[in-house]
Amino acid sequence: MNRETVQSAIEPAEAPELFIDLGFAQYCKHGERICGDAFKFQKCGDGRVFAVLSDGLGSGVKANILASMTATMALKFATENADRIVHAAEIMMGALPICQVRKISYATFTIVNADISRATRIIEMGNPRFLLFRGGRELEVPYEEAASPRWHDRAMKIYHCQVEPSDRLIFFSDGISQAGMGSKEWPLGWRVRNCSEFIRRLIARQPDISSRELCDEVICEARRKEPGRINKDDMTCAAMHFRRPRRMLLFTGPPYDRRDDAECAALVAGFDGEVAIAGGTSAEIVSRELHRKLEMDLKNISSEMPPVSYMEGVDLVTEGIFTLTATARYLEEDNGVRHHNAAGQMMAMMLRNDIIDILVGTRINEAHQDPRLPQDLELRRNIVKRLAAILEKNFLKKVNVKYV
Repeated sequence: MNRETVQSAIEPAEAPELFIDLGFAQYCKHGERICGDAFKFQKCGDGRVFAVLSDGLGSGVKANILASMTATMALKFATENADRIVHAAEIMMGALPICQVRKISYATFTIVNADISRATRIIEMGNPRFLLFRGGRELEVPYEEAASPRWHDRAMKIYHCQVEPSDRLIFFSDGISQAGMGSKEWPLGWRVRNCSEFIRRLIARQPDISSRELCDEVICEARRKEPGRINKDDMTCAAMHFRRPRRMLLFTGPPYDRRDDAECAALVAGFDGEVAIAGGTSAEIVSRELHRKLEMDLKNISSEMPPVSYMEGVDLVTEGIFTLTATARYLEEDNGVRHHNAAGQMMAMMLRNDIIDILVGTRINEAHQDPRLPQDLELRRNIVKRLAAILEKNFLKKVNVKYV
């Protein structure tokens, strides 16, 4: 193997001009275990990203059924026949089950058809208006209204806009905009304009904040408006950031041929983006070849997870199989819990980057063949496949894997 072979497999000749960083956060109504909002998304082969946020009538299981049905149908119609939105809306609203208390069937929705090369389209019915930020300020986007002959009281707003690099599109359920409603400080709720001002200041303070982190901040701020932080409605916030792709390299496992150690270390040293190393042998290879000191963090040792180590020029150094397995589990659960350990740091790094290059060494480590180890400790090759699958499917990341 030579350096050109490694680089050609990991670094595509031409990265996409823009990447859509999609993230969302949810918080259930106080006392409920199931969210009455639903958020679904899908990425197409041509780069388009479809996302639907639906808010079901009421809360709990009934609201979740209404919202989930609406979001599922809306996503299917949007991806297959986006031009017949009025007809699609009629089918969606007619298919919803009737609430036995209110005697109506109702779920709001926001549908986003985001395209990095053509106009982006947003369709709203009943949800608070979306926000589009460019250059530190909110843009006003014109819209047209479309009403169904069958559902006169449920007019839709249809927007078209051409996105540009660094644009941010944020949309949310009314649990956000109505947060604090009825309180002394916020008698009419937080309101969309105040949400917009909070997001504007947040972006100004943290221009590189990821969509997921932005949504977490909006949810937290909305809950602060509620007396005692007891939210009276479900809260969902979603965001898209149209940006140049961010990249990270994960090097895990020693290469099959020891003569390739230097090439892998050189790739780590020259990588343009964040770098993580998972595995003691892998870290020792880079330390030896680049003459860089490797130090373990002995101050934060716990029984839960092996500690991280430190090396100049590397953003994160962790243990290998155990940490990557925990990272995959955290990503699969994705329950909003922030883990302050090595696997939690690895997860955070993966989520804030868009293109993830993984260099996987195939030299067998006999320690991982011990049958007494827990079954969840998979071989490196399998855990990397598991990581790539969850990152691509659930987080719309682009993952390049190279075995050496």
